[in-house]
Amino acid sequence: MSSMSRARVARRIAAGAAYGGGGIGLVGAAAVGVLLAEVRMAKRVVGNGHSPRPPSAEGLYGRGYGSRYGGRAHSSYGPTYDAPDDPPLRLVMLGDSTAAGQGVHRARQTPGALIASGLAAVAERPVRLRNVALPGAQSDDLDRQVALILEDPAQVPDVCVIMIGANDVTHRMPPTRSVRHLSAAVRRLRTAGAEVVVGTCPDLGTIEPVQQPLRWLARRASRQLAAAQTIGTVEQGGRTVSLGDLLGPEFEQNPRELFGPDNYHPSAEGYATAAMALLPTVCATLGLWPAEEERPDVSRREGFLPVARAAAEAASEAGTEVTAAMPTGPRGPWALLKRRRRRRVPVSDPAPNTAAEAQPGA
Repeated sequence: MSSMSRARVARRIAAGAAYGGGGIGLVGAAAVGVLLAEVRMAKRVVGNGHSPRPPSAEGLYGRGYGSRYGGRAHSSYGPTYDAPDDPPLRLVMLGDSTAAGQGVHRARQTPGALIASGLAAVAERPVRLRNVALPGAQSDDLDRQVALILEDPAQVPDVCVIMIGANDVTHRMPPTRSVRHLSAAVRRLRTAGAEVVVGTCPDLGTIEPVQQPLRWLARRASRQLAAAQTIGTVEQGGRTVSLGDLLGPEFEQNPRELFGPDNYHPSAEGYATAAMALLPTVCATLGLWPAEEERPDVSRREGFLPVARAAAEAASEAGTEVTAAMPTGPRGPWALLKRRRRRRVPVSDPAPNTAAEAQPGA
């Protein structure tokens, strides 16, 4: 499917989500019987995506930055903070098993821990991580997760990372309904004052046991949903990062390395790849990324596009960020499409390993 065709489908899905439609499908009706048969076969092979409970990585990261410079913490990536007077940055993970870190055995290997540690290193300021993601969750669970986060108005997160969508595709949730729930979650979080970054639906066509024709159908459905998620998120003031095409080629080339033991969830290396794609955008939402990288670079084919076209391009290119750019024009709302360099970031304490370092729920 061409980028323009994908943009039209994504625009229709997002419009249906906004105006209450629910009948737009991700694949043709003639393919449903074959798709269901292949899904059942794939689930038997991968164990339906189930693995032991993900490790808890909640706690405080970058604790040492509070007094590292005698009360003054300076970051070469962003503004200077008075460490003793500034509370830790609050980061919250929402979504499904990928946001929870299912498939790895150590807290420091989860995407939440990796992002929190990287954010603390860039900001040179402690970061408190909370994770309300639920393995197996679909987008309709985001309402519950957001309610948990906003229970205490005094503890509104500085930034939230949402990773959702794969279960919506495998459970055949109508994409308009899926995007409606995600858009509502982003709107509630932004209204409360939190920045929001969404890692869009991963490419399910890369799951190793999945065979044709499900592989092609899964890839198409995943990318259509990812593009529609981008439109819904950007229209509510959030940013998105494409995870599908980022992980797809690497999963195909190194399936033993980037898939976990259940051949369904990412391994530690796979989660690290996703976290490094999300981290620059998380930092940028807080004004912590170098200012020169916030301007579009024509040599990397960055620039301003109608939001539907930007969403379609992002859905098929590795680690692409989309954010709102300017008011609605003759061709609809516009967005800035960026292909951020994945620079190496110094890592603070990689994850809490002892009660003295951080305690769940602390």
